[in-house]
Amino acid sequence: MNYGKKGVSRKQKKLTSKSAMVGKKLTITFFKAFLVGLVAVAVVLICAGIGVLKGVIDSAPDISNIDISPNRFSTFVYDQDGNEITKLVASDSNRISATIEEMPLDLQHAFVAIEDARFYTHNGIDIKGIIRAGFTGIKNGGDFSEGASTITQQLLKNNVFTDWTEESSFSEKLERKIQEQYLAIQLEKRMDKDTILENYLNTINLGQNTLGVRAASHRYFDKDVSELNLSESAVLAAITQNPSRFNPLTNPEKNAERRKKVLDNMLEQEYINQQQYDEAMADDVYSRIKNVNDESDESSIYTYFVDELTKQVIADLQELKGYSNIQAYNALYSSGLSIYTTQDPALQKICDEEFANPENYPDGTQVSLDYALTVKKADGTKENHSTEMFITYFKEQGNKNFNMIFKDEEDARAHIQQYKDAVMGAGDEVEAERVSLTPQPQASVVLMDQNTGYVKAIVGGRGEKEASLTLNRATGTRRQPGSTFKVLAAFAPALDKAGMTLATVQDDAPFNYANGRPVSNWYGSGYKGLSTIRQAIEQSMNIVAVKTITDITPQVGFDYLKKFGFDTEESLVEKKIVNGEVKSDIGQALALGGLTNGVTNLELTAAYATIADGGTYTKPIFYTKILDHDGNVLIDNTPQQTTVLKDTTAWLLIDAMRDVVSGSKGTATDCKIPNMDVAGKTGTTTGYKDIWFTGSTPYYTCTVWGGYDIGGVELPSRGIYHTYHKKMWKSIMTRVHENLEPREFERPDGIVTASVCRKSGKLAVPGLCDADPRGSMIISEYFAKGTVPTDSCDVHVQVLYCMESGMIANQGCPNVEPRICIRRPDGDIGVTDDTPYELPDDIAAGTCVIHGGESSYIPPADSGQGNAPLQDSGGNVSDDIQDILDNAFGGDEE
Repeated sequence: MNYGKKGVSRKQKKLTSKSAMVGKKLTITFFKAFLVGLVAVAVVLICAGIGVLKGVIDSAPDISNIDISPNRFSTFVYDQDGNEITKLVASDSNRISATIEEMPLDLQHAFVAIEDARFYTHNGIDIKGIIRAGFTGIKNGGDFSEGASTITQQLLKNNVFTDWTEESSFSEKLERKIQEQYLAIQLEKRMDKDTILENYLNTINLGQNTLGVRAASHRYFDKDVSELNLSESAVLAAITQNPSRFNPLTNPEKNAERRKKVLDNMLEQEYINQQQYDEAMADDVYSRIKNVNDESDESSIYTYFVDELTKQVIADLQELKGYSNIQAYNALYSSGLSIYTTQDPALQKICDEEFANPENYPDGTQVSLDYALTVKKADGTKENHSTEMFITYFKEQGNKNFNMIFKDEEDARAHIQQYKDAVMGAGDEVEAERVSLTPQPQASVVLMDQNTGYVKAIVGGRGEKEASLTLNRATGTRRQPGSTFKVLAAFAPALDKAGMTLATVQDDAPFNYANGRPVSNWYGSGYKGLSTIRQAIEQSMNIVAVKTITDITPQVGFDYLKKFGFDTEESLVEKKIVNGEVKSDIGQALALGGLTNGVTNLELTAAYATIADGGTYTKPIFYTKILDHDGNVLIDNTPQQTTVLKDTTAWLLIDAMRDVVSGSKGTATDCKIPNMDVAGKTGTTTGYKDIWFTGSTPYYTCTVWGGYDIGGVELPSRGIYHTYHKKMWKSIMTRVHENLEPREFERPDGIVTASVCRKSGKLAVPGLCDADPRGSMIISEYFAKGTVPTDSCDVHVQVLYCMESGMIANQGCPNVEPRICIRRPDGDIGVTDDTPYELPDDIAAGTCVIHGGESSYIPPADSGQGNAPLQDSGGNVSDDIQDILDNAFGGDEE
């Protein structure tokens, strides 16, 4: 640089020149403008930032309207005595609320020590924590994963900003974080620390589908939260940062590491002393957790009762509260309901034990098989095989009657191997296989208090229940009801509406349906002749039932069945076209339980409970009330009742069904129970595919069904295959009534008695009805007042018998003897040369019978005589005999 005189002079001139001065001014002006612009931009940015911040804050939820309490809770189910049966849990609602007073201080301090050390001193946000997290993030190269959220912020994030897991951009996360911090400050102005901590501890996810500390304490330690000690509290506090990584069941080592940090923090923050710390560290807490886990896994499957309960509650929430199906489901499993059921735990235990008792079943447990197979062929293709293909294969091997029922599990597995050997070739592999074996034959039971409609116990199947909401044979399967429908479809309406009585007589003789098909009796080809409705109920007589419903019309029987609770199209089909064919249950076969679809055990039990309760149908219920999470009544399940029968009709049916159990010819004499009045009805479908017994005492109505799960398969005739349902019923009901006072069904006013003839159902005629060759036919029968018959017997007739000729005496017979003749209904026997007919059992040897326009004599078996017309010796009925017949029959009928 030139510092000479000339150089300095040039420098001075340059500095003082006009151009230099202008340049300086421009530079200064530009710099000032730049500074002003920079300040302006800064101001604009600050203002914009403030505006954005204000906008974000303004868009935050109103602190006065937000609810920071958790809103998804477990539902609890209680038995009739208020004892907890089970807990219904959705995946995000296994939560049981607890108050801060119920939470031990050690538990509270454990969470504070590990999650928010300055919780009791900050105002909702932790500035120190934010700065610390920022420095840690910079130090870790931009990894800002270390959180600085306070317990207050976490509570808001979980219960207010519930969609935070769906945030995909930084701006969304920043906006939520700003709002979260703002609301945390506002919340702490309105709410004390204990309330905030209480809601937080009820909200947090603690793994194993448990939310909140009370649910977690039950899940991990099988105890209430109030009973947790310091060691156990530290285990729970260790979970919350990462419920999967620190799960004490699946990752106990990781949880133990985190638990130590919890205890270290508690010691450092002076929540505990050194002795407490040492004792907690020495506690073998994880061995207790494993034991509880093993026990919990075994009890997680809902019972058949709870399965049906959940269906009814969801249906009622939709019908009574207007919920959608999804809303009803969420309410049941996630809204913290309290459901008080009708289940009697003692009675349910009896049913469960008897169903588990092998002595109540036929010897040798059979099994049914449900099978599916996927084969990976050698060429890489896949081949699926179903149960239907399995059946087809064995039928094609020559076993035309093959079904999926096997004598035992070994037999089933042998068939599986045979099938696999047949369908798999060299190089083929089993990719997937399903083998489901179920014990057979099966059974179900429903036990109901007929006076209230309360279902006290149900069992939906035999064998171990392996999952919730599986096949429930008590409520979810429909089977043909067989003879149980005789009372409901024929005899009940006949007595209640059609003017018939228990003494009304039908002729058990050959009879055809309207389509010409013969009606068969279950007891073979024989017939019992003139029989009362009481006898028909006692001995379950098919022809009498069909004749009765024919007389009253099948439509009347159908209408009564609907009133008995079979009021859905699944139960009774009025008219339906299936594959071009008209289906209807309104027909004569209705009397024998011939239905399109069948009925459930629950429906049948409720129908017979109607009779036992004096004719009042009560819709069966599984719960009495539902309370919401706040203890308010959500549904008051008052029983729905309708009158089906007059109380006198109901009692008469009960009295007749007593004979089913205690009568000399009853079909369920093996169902007597000590010191208790029992009335019931058996039901058996063709070939013993379904077997039923439904019976009532003055206390309960109980129905047992038996049969194979596979429809159409007949029960074998050996052993107790045809009677095990009755053995089950007696085993259950004997124990149910062990400690109950003996009682009889209460007879209503309006029941009277009268002496009638068993063969006519009319007033008995002394000297005739009591002179029947089989013994006196005079019986004392019960009637509803006003229904006692007024006509006298027209079946028994006295004629004069000629001892010399062995025929009806004429005027010249020197030695006559009075004989009683039985008048058969004209045309019922239908004897022709090519249609032999075995005379009914009510015709005794030595009896004369008038039928079909002529009279016959039935000689004793050792007399050597054939059936001979009762005529005079000249081949004509004498005038004196004709006078006797006219007087007996009221005119010219024979």
